[in-house]
Parts: sequence; structure tokens; C-alpha cells
Amino acid sequence: MRSVMMGGLAAVLLLAMPLPGPAVAAPMGQYEVSGVDGDDMLKMRAGPGTGYKVVLGLPNGTRLRVHQCQQTGSTRWCEVSLDGARGFRGYVSWAYLRKL
Repeated sequence: MRSVMMGGLAAVLLLAMPLPGPAVAAPMGQYEVSGVDGDDMLKMRAGPGTGYKVVLGLPNGTRLRVHQCQQTGSTRWCEVSLDGARGFRGYVSWAYLRKL
């Protein structure tokens, strides 16, 4: 009887623990868009993934402030704002950012 109660208690405690969220890293600071094909632009999206609406196209050299990054699937997405318009935020792929 005691082992049944202990097993039930352990199961309740395991279920009450919060599940880990996506890995988050915050390499805050200033970056610039880099590595985009010359005739293309980096897509700033409304959320961290390709399923979100594109809100702006950013050419190479665009200065951004990185606020936080998170892993979504196989891509690391960063929440950024334009260096000249910090109130405007969106998400871009980390692969196209270079530290200033």
C-alpha cells in the first residue's frame, strides 16, 4: 500500500513540474544584416518562424538591435528592432546577422 501511495505521489509531482520551453539566448546588442544575396532582402517576420507574415524586407547593411533569440525548429530566430526605429519590432533568422 505504501509503495502505491509513493508511486502516485511521484507521478503527481512529475506532472506538476513545468515543461522546458524553447532554448532562449539573449546576445543583445547591435548587429547588421549580412550574407543576403545581392538582389534579395532578409525577411523580417511578425513571429519566430516562416509561417508568420513578412512585415519588412531588409537589405545587407541594415543596422538592427537584437533583443532576444530562440530556437524554433532548426532555425534560431531573433527578435529585433530597427536601429533608427526601435519601436518597430520583428523576427529574423540569426544566420544573417553580424555583430557590429
